[in-house]
Amino acid sequence: MDDCIVIKFGGGLITDKSMMCTPNHAVIDSLVNVVRDCLEDNLRVIVVHGAGSFGHLRSKHWKLNHGYLPDYDFLSQDDCKSQQHAVSLVRKEMLTLNKIVLDAFSKRGIATTKLPPHEWARNTGSNFDGNITKLFNNNKSVEITFGDIVDCDEGVFGILSGDDLVVRICQDIPNVKRLIFAVKGVDGILKRPPELADESDLIEHWSPSTEYSGVHNSEIDVTGGIGLKAIRGSEVAASGVDVFIINGEEPQRLLDACKGISTRGTQIFAE
Repeated sequence: MDDCIVIKFGGGLITDKSMMCTPNHAVIDSLVNVVRDCLEDNLRVIVVHGAGSFGHLRSKHWKLNHGYLPDYDFLSQDDCKSQQHAVSLVRKEMLTLNKIVLDAFSKRGIATTKLPPHEWARNTGSNFDGNITKLFNNNKSVEITFGDIVDCDEGVFGILSGDDLVVRICQDIPNVKRLIFAVKGVDGILKRPPELADESDLIEHWSPSTEYSGVHNSEIDVTGGIGLKAIRGSEVAASGVDVFIINGEEPQRLLDACKGISTRGTQIFAE
């Protein structure tokens, strides 16, 4: 098992992002089946998953992506009265979502290793502090991590996005061949907003100089949407890894992309 692939399960894909802490079990099971097929093809798989409704809604309300804001007049929630309390709750919610993902693997007899970032990472962005090579060293299981609230040198705390995690994993782990972003509701990066686009609007090859709609729902998403995936993907592509954005609700496309077989989606290039 030499070649490694990294798959990012989008938070909006594996949860209902409009309802607090609501997983999409059917999609999670479908993604696990794809990973199982990759393992049977003798690929090493590392999974990073997003937060979706287990993190974004509360993080948005408490502005956790801005760090500690002691002078801001927040409106309390019934179950949360402060930013510090929100940090604790979001971390617990992420562990709950992570357990749902882990259980889906366990049901199929797939061994996993969980790596919650708040236990081993510090600071945000793709240059965060954390020893990837030391932690991600178990070839006998699927290593799983996720976007999380981490401690920071400035701002006390912040959001370490799964899209930042994949950059370092792809750069620091040997023999990573492909990075696949599995997203919800679109076939890749589009020239126009999804509600206006048709099949011809898919951008099959994207680099930072490419023009596109770049729309994401800032009312919900606190980590940058598909634009951040594209930029971070181009950073990974610069190190020689093949990077794709694929519709995660199309399991055959996702499996083909994981195996390096041409399929419908967007390939990301450095330039």
